[in-house]
Amino acid sequence: MVTKTNEKIRVRLESFNHELLMASCRKILNLTQNIELDNVGVVALPTDKRIYCVLRSPHVDKDSREHFELRVHKRVIEIYHDSTVDIFNLLSESDLPSGVLYRICLS
Repeated sequence: MVTKTNEKIRVRLESFNHELLMASCRKILNLTQNIELDNVGVVALPTDKRIYCVLRSPHVDKDSREHFELRVHKRVIEIYHDSTVDIFNLLSESDLPSGVLYRICLS
């Protein structure tokens, strides 16, 4: 009896620009289409939203304030593959655009 040993690679992508993030997800999915894989899934994580409140004037008009917002969009790509396929090197050599932070974890 032959048993398959499945391994999981989890790629976590973060970016301030959601269009750039989706383009990076599509690029990774296109790279993995040529390889025999068991399952590939993209999971959207909640967007972190940080709001900063700044006084417009340093001395007067305390009621006059500006709000600035910083959003961090996140996605996780889970790739289930056979242990004989060397997909880790393929993912680490992929050229993702600048502005996208990615972490590759083996499980």
